[in-house]
Formats: sequence, C-alpha cells, structure tokens
Amino acid sequence: MRKVEEIYWLRAYGCIAVFLFHLLDHVNQRLDNVATDLMRLPLVLGTPIFLFISVFVFAVRYDKSVPEGFLTQRVKYVMVPYFVYGFIYSTAEWLSQKTSDEPVGFVANAIEYYVYAGWHGYFLIIAMQFYVAYWLFTRWQLWRLNPVPWLWGACVISMAYWGLAYWFDVDLPGYLLWIAPLGWIYVFFLALVLVRYYPLAPEGVLAERPTWMQQLAHPAWLVLLVALLIAATFAGWLAFSSKEVWVIPFFVLFTLCAMRYLAGRTAPLWVRHINAYSFGIYLAHPMLFVLADLVVVPLSLPIGVYALVLIVVGLVGSVALNKLANTTTLGAMLFGKRLKVR
Repeated sequence: MRKVEEIYWLRAYGCIAVFLFHLLDHVNQRLDNVATDLMRLPLVLGTPIFLFISVFVFAVRYDKSVPEGFLTQRVKYVMVPYFVYGFIYSTAEWLSQKTSDEPVGFVANAIEYYVYAGWHGYFLIIAMQFYVAYWLFTRWQLWRLNPVPWLWGACVISMAYWGLAYWFDVDLPGYLLWIAPLGWIYVFFLALVLVRYYPLAPEGVLAERPTWMQQLAHPAWLVLLVALLIAATFAGWLAFSSKEVWVIPFFVLFTLCAMRYLAGRTAPLWVRHINAYSFGIYLAHPMLFVLADLVVVPLSLPIGVYALVLIVVGLVGSVALNKLANTTTLGAMLFGKRLKVR
C-alpha cells in the first residue's frame, strides 16, 4: 500500500486533540471559562478521527477482502492493552478511594472499568466493533453497494442517537452509552465514501468526486459552521465532548476539507514521530497526568507552568514507556504496539 500522507497528518492531529482535551480536564479544575471552552472546540474531533483512520486504512489496504487472522490480530494488539491498562487504571482508582468516605470494592470497580468501559479506553471497544464491522463488510461483499446514501442515513441515525439519549437523560453504567455503535456509524461510512473517491492508482488517478463532495470540501462551509459554534459557545449552549449532535456535521466537514487540502503534503518528521507513538500516548497520558498532579498540585504553580509540566510529563513519559514496552514483542502487545511509519 502506498503512503497516504493525509492520514499521517490526521493521526497526529487526533493524538494531540485527545491529549490536550484530557489536559484541559485538569486545567479546568483551576480555570474554567469561555476561553477554555473555545479551546475544546477543535479537540472534540480526536476520537472520531482515530475511528475514521482505522476504517480508512483498512479499506485502502485490504479493499474487498481481509487476510486470515485479521480479527485475531486486532484482539491481540487492541483488546489486550484494553485489559492491561484497564487493570492499571481501575486498581489506581480503587486504591485512591480506599481511604475516602465512600470506598469502592475492588471487583465492583473492576467491573466498572472492564465491563462498562468506564475509562478513556472505551475508544478501543468502539474500534473493535469497527474492525468486526469491516470484516463483515468484506465477507458479505457489501462493497458492491454505494456507500454515499448509507453515509447520509448514518449521520441522521448518529445525530438522533446522541440527541435522544441526552434529551431523555439516558444514564447507563460506565460509558455503555458511548460505546454503542449507533453513535459512531457515520464515521464508518464517511471513511468508506472517501476511500471510494481516493486516488489509489499508482499514477494517482482520481475517480470523479460527486458534486456534493466537492462543494462540502470547500473551507467556507467549515468556517461558517465554526463561526456558528463559537457563537453558541459564547451563548452557553454547547456541551463539549465528541459525543454531541453538533460534532457530526463538524467532523464530516472537517474531514472532507482536510482530506482535500492535505493531499500530497508530505508529513514532516515530527508528525511521523507522533504517529509512531500515538497509541502509546493515547493509552498512558492520563496516568502520567495524575502522577504529575501528585507532585505539582501542592506547589501551587501558575496555571501556565502547571499546564506545561503536565504536557512535558505526559508526552515524554508516554513516549518513553512505549519505547521501553516495544523492546519486546510481549511488551508491545501488553502496552501498545508502536506503529511502523515509513
């Protein structure tokens, strides 16, 4: 498979977005205003970007059939880290609550993390569902169907899912509400649509993109939507997460625009480095934020210095841990495999 430079850029952006979104969770404990809300706007795209990339890359690489052992490999390198890091985070939470007024039982807490996906690793459960969906997509030869109508239907379904869930105040244990595939299927079909019109031939021949795709890829639409979202932020109308109705049109416009204007732009070395360690950064950075907090919070540092310390500790620590883990095959499987970036 030839290199898809756009994916390098998007993966780096998604990794940085998730990292900074969780960083703001810590910063907001000391500073929470409209400015920090506005900072979250471009960061809510982190989770859907990772999901989009997983489907896009598979569709480019495997096209109409996947190799034997496809799902086994995904379980090995996705679900094993889910249980390893889930154990680390759940045990840390259990220990921190032992001396509180409301301690939690070890088993009950583990169920919250493992079964109800009540930690940021919920993304891995969604990703695993997408891997199974793509396996079924090829097995049932659904590539014969035009994915464009399915994209529009999926957008409606996902928007309805999040809208109704919040309207009726649905409260499920852990993050069960978040890992249901109905909220994310628009990402799956968006990836299939973009692959369908991507220049995959060696000479870069591009299938003619439909008019709607060319129009919506124009940055004017994205700028207009962002302006409306900024106005809604000042009005106090928005909640900020990747699980909101408004994120769906935002992500669709952003991705169409990004895939158009990033095409052919060679990703620099720093973008490739982030790509290589993106999985390790995603898994480990919240743990390192908490460890840094134990040291720096009592020091009452200025908010800027505090944020800088978290960034350095979270980024350097995650990369170092992933490098160490990847010195062995077992370590890579347990703590997140480093991507091979050419």
